[in-house]
Amino acid sequence: MTTGTRAVIVEAVKARELLRQRLVYSESSFAELVLWQVPEPVPGSSHRYKYRLAYVVDGQCVLRFDNEAGKGDHKHVAGTEAMYAFSTPEGLVSDFQREIARWNRENHRS
Repeated sequence: MTTGTRAVIVEAVKARELLRQRLVYSESSFAELVLWQVPEPVPGSSHRYKYRLAYVVDGQCVLRFDNEAGKGDHKHVAGTEAMYAFSTPEGLVSDFQREIARWNRENHRS
């Protein structure tokens, strides 16, 4: 006897870590880069990536790119928050590294 009922298997899709890296620039500075691919865009963002990239000098975070829920893609530079135009994960890392180089130039760090 059949009832016509179908079984549906639902698989939970989880975030997939794409990058987790710590780059040491000197005894007093390093960067941490963390990037995930997520099943749905984080509220405020239109892409399927969640990220946080931070540059720390002398124990203080002087530069950060992130897309915390509700705020969308943005960056923190010299105590100021500004929108960030996310394009691709590779572009994100490249933009972040460019900002580190600029911060180091402007603050006379090697």
